[in-house]
Amino acid sequence: MPRSITPAPRAGQVARPLGPGRMPLFRGLRPLKRWRYVGFFSDELSGCAALVQIGPARQSFWALKLAGEQALRERTRMLPRSREMSLSGSQGTQFPGECRLLIRDRGVVLELEIEEGEAIEALCPHGRHSVWTRKQAGVCARGTLALDGGPPSPVRALAVIDDTAGHHARETEWRWSAGIGEGLGGEQLAWNLVSGVNDPPSGSERAVWVNGVPREVPPVAFAADLSSIRCSDGSELRFAAQAERNRHEKLLILSSDYRAPFGSFEGTLPGGVTLARGRGVMEHHRARW
Repeated sequence: MPRSITPAPRAGQVARPLGPGRMPLFRGLRPLKRWRYVGFFSDELSGCAALVQIGPARQSFWALKLAGEQALRERTRMLPRSREMSLSGSQGTQFPGECRLLIRDRGVVLELEIEEGEAIEALCPHGRHSVWTRKQAGVCARGTLALDGGPPSPVRALAVIDDTAGHHARETEWRWSAGIGEGLGGEQLAWNLVSGVNDPPSGSERAVWVNGVPREVPPVAFAADLSSIRCSDGSELRFAAQAERNRHEKLLILSSDYRAPFGSFEGTLPGGVTLARGRGVMEHHRARW
């Protein structure tokens, strides 16, 4: 059975993760924000998909970057359609064991089964309330991909899973990265790095996985243009973007500016492990919600 790595309570951090099942839809005027996001990476494709809830509203999105294609194939729906995209798996405190993604949209038929693995879990203050999150990275994804009516081809990739729920502050901004790679010594590597949310000095969601085992790492700082990540231990990851998903929305009292480039990484992960090669995503999100 996969098991969760829950950081010990630290000063200033909420003592015990509760999981989203016990979070009300509203705390005062603050709506619950909740999502399950998966990202998957291989030499042939990079991509992501997510189901998002903000109060009573729902959203879904997916994006694929295929080798040999310059532009992303993608779709964002303010009213999700399960026949076009479905993403299974619980956001509760127990692992569902396996996550399933199905996309049938815009000439893409992608079916993936993503195994759950060891996770880092945290519940951190944010504004007047708190945000719960559980991150997994470097887990196996297997399935098939068919394009534009063609026959299905097998897909093998490594994936990240982000389950988050909380009553975020009215104005929220973060920079985030997740990815997978291989070390110079053949180590299987993955990471989840963030600044702006869930990032106290300890008891955070920041983690590096080495051969499937996660451990928390020190605070990091992102370049404003998302070209690099520097850690307080002196390590640095450098990023080369290949394609980008971006959205700029303003809906009544809500607004969101979002950019998330996919690409390759080189350099050294927090903790001093050097990448022989790496793939993943960077993200900058600024929201009023």
